[in-house]
Amino acid sequence: MIALLAAVLFGASTPFVQRFGANIGSFSTAALLYAGAALIGALLRRPVESEARVRADDAGRLMLMALFGAVIGPVALAWGLKRTSGAGASLMLTLEAVIAAGLARIWYHEALDRRVVLALALLTLGGMSLVLDRAQSGATPMLGLQTVMLATAAWGVDNTLSMAVAERDPGQVVMVKGAIGAVATTLLAVLFGEPLPAPGPALGLLAVGATGYGLSLRFNLLAQHSFGSARTGSVFAFAPFVGAAFAFALGERSCSIWMLAGAGLMVAGIVLHLAERHAHSHIHEPLGHEHEHAHTHPHDDGHHGHVHVLMPAGQHSHAHRHEPLRHSHAHVPDEHHAHRHG
Repeated sequence: MIALLAAVLFGASTPFVQRFGANIGSFSTAALLYAGAALIGALLRRPVESEARVRADDAGRLMLMALFGAVIGPVALAWGLKRTSGAGASLMLTLEAVIAAGLARIWYHEALDRRVVLALALLTLGGMSLVLDRAQSGATPMLGLQTVMLATAAWGVDNTLSMAVAERDPGQVVMVKGAIGAVATTLLAVLFGEPLPAPGPALGLLAVGATGYGLSLRFNLLAQHSFGSARTGSVFAFAPFVGAAFAFALGERSCSIWMLAGAGLMVAGIVLHLAERHAHSHIHEPLGHEHEHAHTHPHDDGHHGHVHVLMPAGQHSHAHRHEPLRHSHAHVPDEHHAHRHG
């Protein structure tokens, strides 16, 4: 239920950004969205004994995350949504999985088996169908959708960069990233002479940023802690389709055979991607780090066998060391499974 709520909040954000940001500049729209995210991030910070803190050496990566995820991404989305279909834009965000997978392969050497490659191909074909749909509507809708594609690419880079700070308190990460993005886009809005937004739409965008960009992330992480990242991802992968449904509920009437074909290809790609099971014998090298973990079922992930004088009953955070280990089990790329594949 928590994972579904996270998907609904994120998916619904796109058509609401289109509605509330219709008469607001793109930089101002981005500033309000990430001001809302920063606010919710500040409110949802965890105690120091529960989560690892953001460190000074994270500053460079957080600046890059803010550039791509809190400046380029939302500004491009806001600009594109003024010129294209809300449903098509929502579905186009599904291509973030393709971009993130490609970058993870290049930067982190993650494995991509034939099933995943086929799934990514289906998602790409679905995106091409959406482009063909907008091409039939004229140059302006086509340009708008291409700009949404730029936003999708920027968020793909942001998500790939964020893997290196995945062990930090997500509330702090969202707060810092959102604050940097909000300040940068506010300065750009002033520089380009964008007028002050009306109070109603401004409050609406703040609420969308707090829920669709801040609270959604927190619910996603809570769901991962409750029943694992794989099943959480299975639910969250359908967020763009939630957005398309909300767009039609809000009055969108741009459905065509190309859009339906694109949606079908994307659903097939997501289902195929989620059916992957990655398991093999692998070696865990010695590793020292800090992040939230537990030693008791159901949160124990099998990689935290160190002992305490007084064993904590649930989730906690502290610096700890992993000893060398070889074993075989199903796993996903995370802080404990960054090994290379042939």
